[in-house]
Amino acid sequence: MAWVESPLQMLCAVEAHHAGLLGADTQVVPRAKLPALNATRRELKGLALPPGATLTAPESEMRRPRRGATWAVGDAFSGKVQLSLLTAFPRRVVIVDDGLATIHLLELLGGRPWKPLLRARAQAGPLRYALGTAAGLRLRAAARAGRLSVFTALPVPEALADGVRRAGARLVLHDFAWLRAQPLARPLPGERTIVLGTSLVRNGLIHRDRYFDWLAGLGTDGPVAYFPHRREDPGDLDRVREQPGIRVYDGGAPAEMTLRGLSAEQRVLSLPSTAVTSLRVLLSARGVSVDAVEVPDDWWTAQAAPSLRSHLQMFAHHDSGVTR
Repeated sequence: MAWVESPLQMLCAVEAHHAGLLGADTQVVPRAKLPALNATRRELKGLALPPGATLTAPESEMRRPRRGATWAVGDAFSGKVQLSLLTAFPRRVVIVDDGLATIHLLELLGGRPWKPLLRARAQAGPLRYALGTAAGLRLRAAARAGRLSVFTALPVPEALADGVRRAGARLVLHDFAWLRAQPLARPLPGERTIVLGTSLVRNGLIHRDRYFDWLAGLGTDGPVAYFPHRREDPGDLDRVREQPGIRVYDGGAPAEMTLRGLSAEQRVLSLPSTAVTSLRVLLSARGVSVDAVEVPDDWWTAQAAPSLRSHLQMFAHHDSGVTR
């Protein structure tokens, strides 16, 4: 069973099943009341799912893994997931890709054994800290027993990959093999430049005006297709629609699904994002340029700590990591 809470998690759960990590039959269970998940589920149901993979109806409460089953999750920092790690006994645990959080998890798995599993910017109280510590011990014990796999399309630096493997976890890198074999399910944008939206503005990490000044400059250079981030503020999207030369598309499904058929005459621009990496994996053979824009220093707000800036900027450079 795979419990998924984001579009990328849902897509990667299907890819993990296709790769043989989840067994012969897998139920992919999406969390309810998340519009982006509903859109991704509709897109996936229009394709030929791998044999044995089933997309269930969305559920409000996380379904606990059965004893002895293989359990796939994307958010190892979720309190509900961590509680299930302590109270249920799955035979194997597979962590499917959840973007930057996956890299943070790998750093924790390969680091000090008592370090709690907490989000990078979390301010945890005593109870949450204790839960994260206990969940970390349980997950590391599963790794030492050969019962933990991490399935990701991200480039993982060699030193980090070595640390994870020394901890006992199996690190499996993939290149969206199942998705690349699927026919396109929707028309592609005709604009030459495609911009991926960002959550950095809504999260208060970059200045709103700097971002819109940059978009305005792109729009004056030629037609731009804008694919929103699932967490963008609706008011910000209204402002994007007002920019000359920019057309906002429906961005419900992951960019990996909607943009995988772009042609060599097109290019993708994005602020630092894991989508940059996955789109490079999908589009390099088609000759499509996928570029991450390095964030200038004066864009960052005081909320963006130097460590976070450095972590995000890794996606502004070419991939460097372990060989697939």
